[in-house]
Amino acid sequence: MLPEEIKPAMQGMVPSTLVSCSLEGEPNTCEISQVWYVDENHVALSHQFFNKTHRNIRANPFAFVAVRDLEALREWHLELQYERSETEGDLFDDMDMKLEAIASMTGMSGIFKLLAADIYTVLSVRESNSRGAV
Repeated sequence: MLPEEIKPAMQGMVPSTLVSCSLEGEPNTCEISQVWYVDENHVALSHQFFNKTHRNIRANPFAFVAVRDLEALREWHLELQYERSETEGDLFDDMDMKLEAIASMTGMSGIFKLLAADIYTVLSVRESNSRGAV
């Protein structure tokens, strides 16, 4: 489902936007450091500070994320469904190392802490129609 062309937008160079919603219908939007390509049907999101998002996803497992590739002026929209969280293992370690690199490049070293790699099934993916308006 995830096309090859989306991978540059998942490098963590530009924050992605994550939208979740409570069961009561209250939306929550936040910026997220990593949307990690797991396989053609799954992504992992870095769970760092997102208490409200975390509560929303546990109550309502559906989310929306926008990833951006500024070099190619492309934005992708993904509809997701939460599956599980991983707090150890190769995926978690790889994401933790990448998060530390992102933090180091932005002067935030030691502040970003990966709590979990949240695994989501990709329900749909589409490129935004607003090319150039990233």
